[in-house]
Amino acid sequence: MQLYDDDATMSRRSKTKSHQSRLLFLGTSTSVGVPVIGCECATCQSENPRDRRTRSSIFLEGPWGNLLVDTGPDLREQALREKISKVDGVLYTHEHVDHVAGFDELRAFCWNRELPLPLYGSASTIQGLMRMFPWAFSQHQPQQGYVQPDARVFDQTFDFNGLKITPIKVIHGTICTHGFRFNHQSFGSIAYLPDVKSIPTESLDLLQDLSILIIDGLRFESHKTHLSVPEALAVISKIRPNRSILTHLSHELSWEQTNAELPEQVSLAYDGLSLTFP
Repeated sequence: MQLYDDDATMSRRSKTKSHQSRLLFLGTSTSVGVPVIGCECATCQSENPRDRRTRSSIFLEGPWGNLLVDTGPDLREQALREKISKVDGVLYTHEHVDHVAGFDELRAFCWNRELPLPLYGSASTIQGLMRMFPWAFSQHQPQQGYVQPDARVFDQTFDFNGLKITPIKVIHGTICTHGFRFNHQSFGSIAYLPDVKSIPTESLDLLQDLSILIIDGLRFESHKTHLSVPEALAVISKIRPNRSILTHLSHELSWEQTNAELPEQVSLAYDGLSLTFP
């Protein structure tokens, strides 16, 4: 399998070539973003653009269409930055604010749709979205221009226009959230686990034979609800993917310095990182 990491300029294409698929990192930060308000640490004051991080989200583009994973509070900024004008479906990891607060920005992707926009999530996540955004899920005819969701609860592997998606249950503090395994002939298998502290054995079994593992790596020190970098590396050593990328990063991780300390085939994500698969 060939894999290309596009530079910041290349990642801003609105569409891939017809024979390509890609995974684009829209955001790579923890819940407060980087730089952090009021912080004067080296990372927050860094002039390296890869140390500027918006809330975690990815975008998968290929023969299946355009799939957005999570709608964080920076969605508008991310979509404008990457020139994203079309979304065919949204996949949710969980209902925490830093993963759903940009829900209303989905209006822009519904204006030119004839059908409601498919939203995929666990039962608890869909219920959470309905509590937070009741106007969108009202049984009354929604006002023209509002988000028109088609809520779809997943409980097992499902197909999204030829993209095979397997929900992966993980533990995030005291709650269960989901990561996802994506399978497609263009890239093999990619797993995305942005909010995780521990992975049950049955979920580890679903993460074997991966081309790429994208996993939570908050900071070097231990945290109650997120994997630290050493803990993430321990998971990587168990799963043994071909390549691993750490995301959901705090301001305690400098992109350049941390990358220099990571093992071969492990690296930090950054906003705008585009993995293109021919």
